[in-house]
Amino acid sequence: MIALFGGTFDPVHLGHINMAKHCVKHFNLATLYFMPCAIPAHKAAPGISTAHRIAMLKAAIAPYPYFQLDLRELNRTGPSYSLLSLQELRAQYPQQPILFLIGMDSFNSLDKWYQWQTITQLCHIVVFQRPGLKCSAHGELKAYQQASECNDSTEFTTQPGGKLYFLTGEELAIASSDIRDAIKKGINYNELLPKAVGQYIQQQQLYLSDE
Repeated sequence: MIALFGGTFDPVHLGHINMAKHCVKHFNLATLYFMPCAIPAHKAAPGISTAHRIAMLKAAIAPYPYFQLDLRELNRTGPSYSLLSLQELRAQYPQQPILFLIGMDSFNSLDKWYQWQTITQLCHIVVFQRPGLKCSAHGELKAYQQASECNDSTEFTTQPGGKLYFLTGEELAIASSDIRDAIKKGINYNELLPKAVGQYIQQQQLYLSDE
């Protein structure tokens, strides 16, 4: 089984690590790939380069032999869509189950993603609950949930994609945006981050301002 965890990871924090560890344990995965996505220019914080995000991810996952990086979206020229990455993997592994880990916030807006219905057929979607966020699917997304949700994760091994699974586990109320705000305000944030990531942010003087 191929397992991907996509996100901006700006910065990667303990909530991300917790979520990924639960997924690895629950599905007995040999490897889970963190797949950082490109940040649109209008959303990127000036001074926070792709190289910094990669360096923080490498530092965060270093203690875990079952975590790896997949940098295909950062290396791609042109639009960086999850669809393209999943199509590439599906072409490479036609029959292999692909697991795509996302948070509940991402699931609630999945129907806004580029060709989202194609994505749901290319892989199995695994949704991890974040504190304070509940499933709010409606319309076509609700119809997908009702048709595809399964409670038995062993179903993932019987077909390459198409299933939806809600993964529960210890929940850490951490958001990258809150960490960035805390740094700008001079508030201690180290308990929210892997130690090596906190050290890197301090050494590189990241997120100190928007200017």
